Amino acid sequence: MTAKLNWKKLLATLVMAFAGILFILPFAWMLSASFKLEGEVFTYPIRWIPETWIGFQNYQEVWFGDHPFWKYYLNTIFVTVTTTIVSCTVSAMAAYGFSKVQFAAGKWLFFIVLATFMVPQEGILVPQFLLFRTLGLFDSHLGLILLNSFSVLGTFLLRQFFMGIHQEFIESAKIDGAGHLRIFAQIAFPLVKPAVATYAILRFIWTWNDYKYPLIFLRSDRLFTIQLAMQKFTTINGEFYSLIMAAAVSAIVPLLIVFIIGQKRVIEGIALGGVKG
Repeated sequence: MTAKLNWKKLLATLVMAFAGILFILPFAWMLSASFKLEGEVFTYPIRWIPETWIGFQNYQEVWFGDHPFWKYYLNTIFVTVTTTIVSCTVSAMAAYGFSKVQFAAGKWLFFIVLATFMVPQEGILVPQFLLFRTLGLFDSHLGLILLNSFSVLGTFLLRQFFMGIHQEFIESAKIDGAGHLRIFAQIAFPLVKPAVATYAILRFIWTWNDYKYPLIFLRSDRLFTIQLAMQKFTTINGEFYSLIMAAAVSAIVPLLIVFIIGQKRVIEGIALGGVKG
C-alpha cells in the first residue's frame, strides 16, 4: 500500500512539474527575447540564450526612449497602491458593519449589495461614464481610483472572516466602553489580517492589470497606466518584438514581486478560511 501510494505521489508530482514547465516556457521565451537583437527573436530552433549579448539595451529604449515607460509606471503605481489601500479599508469596514453591527434591514441591505454583483460591469459603463463626466472626474486618476475602490466581492469575502470572530470579544469591548470604530480598529481588524492581505494582493493584481477602465475613462497621455502604455507601445513598435517583450517583462515584474512577498499571507488566508469553514 505504501509503495502504491508513493507511486501515485510520484506520478502526480511529475504531471504537475510537466504542467508547470509548460506554463513557464512562454515567460522564459519572453524574457529571452527581451535581451536579443531583433533578428534573433524568431530564429529556429529557439536559442534560449541570446547569441549576441546586448545587455539592457532594449530595456533602456523602453524606459527612456521616445515613450518612456517610467512615467506610466509611476501613474500605475500611484493608482494601484491608492486603490488597494482605499478598497481594503472600505471593504473591511463594510464587512464589519454587515457582520457585527445589528441594525434594521441589515440582511436585506447586504442582499441588495450582493445583487449588484450580478449586474455585468458592461451594463453600467455608460451611466458611469456620464456620471463621472458630470462630476468632473473623467480623465483623472481620482476617477479611476474611485471606480475600483468599492468591491462587492471584497466585502463579501471579508464578511465571512469577520463572522468567524466570536461575539463575546465584541460584547466584552462594548462593556469596557469601546465603540464600533475602536472595536474594528483594535480587535476585529487585527484578527482578519491574513484575509485582508489576501484581498489586498488580489486587488493589487486586478487593478494593475485593468485595461477596460483606463481605456474608457482616460484620454490624456500623461495619465496613462501601464496597460494603455503597452497597447500604445505595441502599436508604434509593432515590428520590433524584442522591444515589445522588454516592455511586457517590465509590466509583469511588479506582480511577481508582490506575489512572492505576499504568498505567505495568501496561504495563511486560505488556511484560515478552511478552518472557519
